[in-house]
Amino acid sequence: MPLGRDYDRQDCALARALEVVGERWTMLVLRDCFFGVRRFADLRAHLDVPRAVLSDRLATLVDAGILERRPYAPGREEYVLTGTGLDLWPALYSLSRWGDRHRVGPGGGRRRFRHADCPAGGADLAAGAVCPACGTLPAPASLETRLLDLDDDPDRPLRDDAVSVALRRPHRLLTPLP
Repeated sequence: MPLGRDYDRQDCALARALEVVGERWTMLVLRDCFFGVRRFADLRAHLDVPRAVLSDRLATLVDAGILERRPYAPGREEYVLTGTGLDLWPALYSLSRWGDRHRVGPGGGRRRFRHADCPAGGADLAAGAVCPACGTLPAPASLETRLLDLDDDPDRPLRDDAVSVALRRPHRLLTPLP
């Protein structure tokens, strides 16, 4: 029996948030949107998510005001984070760092985020998505993401979809991927 999406008997902000972002695939869709993935076909290829599931997750995020649809060509739309969606960055970052520490294994994850627009010279983000150099919580658009050495784990397969290939190079968050 499928689980419902709501927590009617919970008077709790976390429960209300989970009604929107708590389903499987949703946080990965949001991660890719922060990385600059905007088009349905690119999201689907990078996430390996069934078409119907992705359609449902995108519709939920649009209905909740987290993403908006924008035309980019006649009859074609892309998905862009709204201000409400951008506010999810610290939570997404913190959850990702938790995964690095507790679920990835020795050495943690391979992706880092640097405050590229830092007035103090910038540094990789610390806990809570804070820049340790200037002490601020930088906006996602002022962050650059990069992979650590790709050669450090020759047994780890590299994906070859267009999004994965583009994200092997340093990339500013929210900047559309080619």
